[in-house]
Amino acid sequence: MTSTDAVLWAFVAVLFVLGLALVASRWPVWAKALLVALVTLLYFWSDQALEEVWGWPSRHALPERFVLLAAVIEEPAKGREGALFVWVNAIENGKPAAQPRAYRLPYSKDLHALLNEGMKKVRQGVSQMGSADPKRGPKGLSWLRPGADEQNVKIRDLPMPQLPEK
Repeated sequence: MTSTDAVLWAFVAVLFVLGLALVASRWPVWAKALLVALVTLLYFWSDQALEEVWGWPSRHALPERFVLLAAVIEEPAKGREGALFVWVNAIENGKPAAQPRAYRLPYSKDLHALLNEGMKKVRQGVSQMGSADPKRGPKGLSWLRPGADEQNVKIRDLPMPQLPEK
C-alpha cells in the first residue's frame, strides 16, 4: 500500500466515524454541525500540509523575487494541457531562502520562451533572477484561487556581487 492509498483510507475512516456520529448519536444539532465543520477544515488543512510534505509542485503564486534554478516544460498535446515546472529559490530580505521550492505554472508560449532563454543562460553559468508581479484587473472567480496564472513573470541576469575594496 502506497502512502497515497493510506491517506485515502484514513479519510474514508474519518468520514465513516463522522457518519456514525451524525446518525447514531444523540448529540445536539449544534454539536453535529460543529463536527461536520471541523472535519471539513481538517480535510483542507491536511490537503495543504500533504502538498508541502510530499514535495509536489505548488500551484500557488511564485515568490515576488526568486533565483531560477531549473525548469521543465511540458508542451500541450492532444487531450492534455501543458504545464511549466520551475524550481526556484525565493529571495527574502536580499538573501536566498534556506530551501528551494517547485512550482507548477499554466502553459503559455511567452513564458515557455522566457524560461528557455533563462535556462540557456543558467547552463552557461549566468545565474538568473526572476520577479513575479500579480496581474491587475478582474478575472471572474479567480480571486478564489490565487495562483501563478495571475502573474507577470520576468527573468533577467542576476547582478554580480560587488566585493569591498582592499
